[in-house]
Amino acid sequence: MMARPRYLVMVAAGSGHRMGGGLPKQFLLLGGRVILLRSIDVFRRAVPGIKVVTVLAPEWKEHWRDLCMQHRFFYPQSMADGGLTRFHSVQNALAQIPDEALVAIHDGVRPLLSEELVRDLFQRAETADGVIPCLPVVDTLRCLQMADGVGRFGGKDLPARSELYAVQTPQLFDAALLKAAYTLPFEPDFTDDASVVERYIWQQGLPQKIEYVPGERHNIKLTTPEDLLLAEAILKTR
Repeated sequence: MMARPRYLVMVAAGSGHRMGGGLPKQFLLLGGRVILLRSIDVFRRAVPGIKVVTVLAPEWKEHWRDLCMQHRFFYPQSMADGGLTRFHSVQNALAQIPDEALVAIHDGVRPLLSEELVRDLFQRAETADGVIPCLPVVDTLRCLQMADGVGRFGGKDLPARSELYAVQTPQLFDAALLKAAYTLPFEPDFTDDASVVERYIWQQGLPQKIEYVPGERHNIKLTTPEDLLLAEAILKTR
């Protein structure tokens, strides 16, 4: 049986306002290397020959090309335009993915995942419609109503903490199912790809074959300057 083609959609169209400064966070340096390059590097080492679709805001595409030349990063990739939301960005990228593929969707600012995690997720995706890494929530959570920087209990109880998990990327799917799910109209609660696919499965009455598996503590999303400091510290331990 011929192996299914592997694709990576690297979502890197954000503006990075919470990081501060004028440069989007995916183009900042981490340990002397551009964050987005680090993220792609993990996948190309873990899955030789993987095809990469990098999603960027149109105004930053030329800057990305310059960075690739500057850092001598010549791995083949195609580019897709970022959209109004993450949902629309992924939707744009999926136009370049064949139906028979296995596709990983990853946040470009999660550069610290391991090659072992990537290989394990692709292996699991061979027999599932989707594979999602996640971690159990360790903090106590509350549903609050905020006003003037002060929160009040909103009267809405959350599930038991033992049932709460933080979801990560990469999220892997059968490409045909993922593309069908992304024909749904956009909803504000579509905050990741699993939420889109699970809504589609529910609406279509399809059997549920999405697996949630252990993620990695160091697979953090770099959002604030404090995250960048933490990532630098993690790199020093490797």
